[in-house]
Amino acid sequence: MNRVGRLLSRAGLPSIEPIQLSGGMMGDVFRCGEWVVKTHHAPPHGLFPAEAKGLRALAATGARVPRVRYADEDGVVMAYLRPGPADPLGLAEAVATVHGARGQRYGWDDAVFLGRFALPVAAEGSRWRGFWAESRVRPLLHVARTILGRLAPRVEALLERHEPPTEGPTLLHGDLWGGNVVMSDAGAALIDPSVWYGERGVDLAMMRLFGGFNARFWAAYGERLPIPREVEASIPFYQLYFLLVHVHFFGAGYCRGVEDVLRRYGC
Repeated sequence: MNRVGRLLSRAGLPSIEPIQLSGGMMGDVFRCGEWVVKTHHAPPHGLFPAEAKGLRALAATGARVPRVRYADEDGVVMAYLRPGPADPLGLAEAVATVHGARGQRYGWDDAVFLGRFALPVAAEGSRWRGFWAESRVRPLLHVARTILGRLAPRVEALLERHEPPTEGPTLLHGDLWGGNVVMSDAGAALIDPSVWYGERGVDLAMMRLFGGFNARFWAAYGERLPIPREVEASIPFYQLYFLLVHVHFFGAGYCRGVEDVLRRYGC
């Protein structure tokens, strides 16, 4: 029995012929009737349990996500979301609802992954600037340093110079680009999270980096949760986090984006 069949069996579901929906570096996704199975041939320890916990945390805020049936180290089994019409207003409501869930400190008590990259579990996350530099950016800078070359010390300089604004810890999707949104027949839904508590500018940064969120979305989101000017000004700073993980996984083509950010802040 293959990985998909084993996961269905452990979830108490009958064997169903899988139809591959996507696949690649970050995971293989299959539709099996009314269920979706996500797996990987060599996942890092804790990846799929972390995804399941993140989906449940988002659901607890009231945001729509695929219901998790089962998860273990080999994969996760979730309800299939049937496609539906575009719903930018519903998406704005969902994201604002997530960002309205406040936390006591920055970070997460369990493993956090950005793609397949394991981030540190921080013991103390009361000070945002230090948490952001030590627990989010520098681990990525370390693994991407060889590819970055001369850009690496400039990233370090920016971390030392820039003081990002703080609104307080809020729940983050953590990897919120257009590909991690599903427009289902029940409304907009969020998938593939990297959930933790941080500054919401982190989610806003990823949403702006690759697009996929239209003017109607931003107007509706801004009505619910207006974005202060200083948070807007720090969005490129937060985009470094996502650019560095792309440098690590996909190579030097993303170095130009890193350099653009550094130039914007004079580094």
